[in-house]
Amino acid sequence: MSLQIGSTAPDFEAETTQGRIRFHEWIGDSWCVMFSHPKDFTPVCTTELGYMAKIKPEFDARNCKIIGLSVDPVENHAEWSKDIEETQGFAPNYPMIGDTDLKVAKLYGMLPANAGDTSEGRTAADNKTVRNVYVIAPDKVINLIISYPMATGRNFDEVLRVLDSLQLTAKHQLATPVNWKPGEDVIIVPAVSDEDAKKKYPDGWKAPKPYLRIVAQPKD
Repeated sequence: MSLQIGSTAPDFEAETTQGRIRFHEWIGDSWCVMFSHPKDFTPVCTTELGYMAKIKPEFDARNCKIIGLSVDPVENHAEWSKDIEETQGFAPNYPMIGDTDLKVAKLYGMLPANAGDTSEGRTAADNKTVRNVYVIAPDKVINLIISYPMATGRNFDEVLRVLDSLQLTAKHQLATPVNWKPGEDVIIVPAVSDEDAKKKYPDGWKAPKPYLRIVAQPKD
């Protein structure tokens, strides 16, 4: 069965550039962004890994860990890191999973079960579906899945925006409207009754329709 929003993120053990980890244990009580790559020394992924290193403090401030995955050995990741720093100005400052046996890619449904059991001899095109972004909550439930084509660089500013929205929902039972940016008005989710909403928002809200209740974003 394929993974969906609301699925528990599969746990696994793997070698990374920062040592061996058990995934759920490594996440701990944090949020997590895991993003995957079809192969080392690929051009688009080089730009992505450098940018994520640059904005890592933004994720740190939101109690969110970052981890990458690439279908190549950890030793290759270390060499690739030098190119990333040279060309992007930042080297990965988060762990990178080495998925040489394709175990994690298959566990997350990014490669079919019959893809084999080694990264050797496989090209980036063979692994083109290993281009996902997952946002995982502290309870280990997947809250976001985005799949990108190989030729299109990912928008990690958007991932950060979605993380802000997800954390608002988790903390305040709020949703965010189209093109929302932090600090803008938000929406009271339908699961909150008007009676309960009045306790949370005694100053009231705007309601162009009974099901569309708009309030200012909480400051905390």
